[in-house]
Amino acid sequence: MSRIGKLPVAIPAGVTVTAKGNAVTVKGKLGELSRVFQNGIDVKVEGGNVLVARADDSRMQKSCHGLSRTLVKNMIEGVTTGYKKALNIEGTGFKAVLQGKKLSLSLGFASPKDYPIPDGITVTVDPAGLNLTVEGISKELVGQAAARIRSYYPAEPYKGKGIKYVGEQIRRKQGKTVA
Repeated sequence: MSRIGKLPVAIPAGVTVTAKGNAVTVKGKLGELSRVFQNGIDVKVEGGNVLVARADDSRMQKSCHGLSRTLVKNMIEGVTTGYKKALNIEGTGFKAVLQGKKLSLSLGFASPKDYPIPDGITVTVDPAGLNLTVEGISKELVGQAAARIRSYYPAEPYKGKGIKYVGEQIRRKQGKTVA
């Protein structure tokens, strides 16, 4: 058995989990998430806990057992508290502006980079345009949106210009010295 996969996931108050075979739907105060897992992964709701089991001991089933349990746990956590990623923009003239469902990033290129904000994600920008917050109920979508925004100009190691996660350590390089 998978050490992570065999652990039950507790269902907090105010959350309803419905499971039919390998399809799971989680409803909470922030919204609703659903996911269909691989064939052979069975999800059951018993006595306030969610149990994930696998059909056999094949290599694929073993690899998906712990993953499926963690995905269910993340779904439950997402509909109760939600997920948040904070980004910081550093550089002269670099800023972000929110325009409806589009994030416009001025990053020193000839024209600003536009990122269309996907459904289920909320992006907030501080008045100075240097701090971004990406929020949502799906951990997968929040992480993907933050990574896409960061990919437009990742922080570079010489001056530290670019977009980085709050708390991310950028290894700085010394640069060239004049002889």
